[in-house]
Amino acid sequence: QLQLVESGGGLVQPGGSLRLSCAASGFTLDAYGIGWFRQAPGKDREGVSCISIGGGNINYADSAKGRFTISRDNAKNTVYLQMNSLKPEDTGVYYCAVDDTGSCYRARYPSAFRSWGQGTQVTVSS
Repeated sequence: QLQLVESGGGLVQPGGSLRLSCAASGFTLDAYGIGWFRQAPGKDREGVSCISIGGGNINYADSAKGRFTISRDNAKNTVYLQMNSLKPEDTGVYYCAVDDTGSCYRARYPSAFRSWGQGTQVTVSS
């Protein structure tokens, strides 16, 4: 059974940084594309970033470009999301999920992903 566990969220001031981790159990992450999504209260879940198998295709939501960096450490079976220059509008629950195609070509569509983790809360506030 594919399981993902997110961690690294917390409360941070505007302009601060956090690094989220998405750890896998029961399978090898490097065989799949992995996407990061977030969901703010009262809003739909939106794609933030995705990394394909081998890292050849990486994409970001416009709101994340230049501030967020996604990476994978296959030795640790973990995908990271480094978030810098955080803004209050980045607040939400962040989830990672599996893209079976490995391509991240449908990175904006939550319905294209599966095996969602439980999420980690990120709150950006002064």
